[in-house]
Amino acid sequence: MSGIGKRLTDAGLALPEPMTPPPGLEFNFELVRISGQYAYLSGHGPYDGTHPLVQGTVGAELSVEQGYAAAGQAALSMLASLQQVLGDLDRVTNWLKADVSVNAVPGFAHTTLVANGFSDLILNLWGPAGRHARSAPGVAALPFNIPVVVDAVVEITG
Repeated sequence: MSGIGKRLTDAGLALPEPMTPPPGLEFNFELVRISGQYAYLSGHGPYDGTHPLVQGTVGAELSVEQGYAAAGQAALSMLASLQQVLGDLDRVTNWLKADVSVNAVPGFAHTTLVANGFSDLILNLWGPAGRHARSAPGVAALPFNIPVVVDAVVEITG
């Protein structure tokens, strides 16, 4: 088992099925695009395969804590896609940038607290190599009414 795989297990976490388009839709983009020593990750939400794990707007149907948990689930979804493409999460050597869009009510001022659900999980797994630049805008809506979408850039080996 890889180092990151062991840390996931030790934390009691498991990767979901990698995101796939819902029936009747096709992705016309790649979830993970490799270029040189970088992997560019398309937006991932809290999904298990085609199924959203949580839906709703933070500040209305969902609390900050529920949004935080959804951001962690989005991180696991992203890791499932990375695992599928790279074969081993230990190939990720540095997390460089993450954009966490939060589906929130107008005036919601705690998007960074929600986004911490993503960042905390990555930092817990990668340690200092998990520190990344980040933005966390609030948005009026996200696909399928999911509460967060995260895209990222990571540095990889081999």
